[in-house]
Amino acid sequence: MAEKSSTDLFLDITSQVCPLTFVKTKLMVERMDAGQTLEVRLNAGEPLENVPRSLSELGHSILSVQPERKDEPEGIHRLIVRKN
Repeated sequence: MAEKSSTDLFLDITSQVCPLTFVKTKLMVERMDAGQTLEVRLNAGEPLENVPRSLSELGHSILSVQPERKDEPEGIHRLIVRKN
């Protein structure tokens, strides 16, 4: 499940649908220590719109959101968040 990354933790929610995408991400963030980073692999569309916004509203820092493949902007994305 975990891939080589510069983040502390990794979560793949590409098989989940809203609102489970945010629920699973929020539960993972709640288990983290302040300052730790989490890379979340998520689909474009609702998850990409809702998960970063909701994490930001909870006070966490969105460090980056990038498509996995530059030629597929409507595909899978990587979100990196730091728990505050």
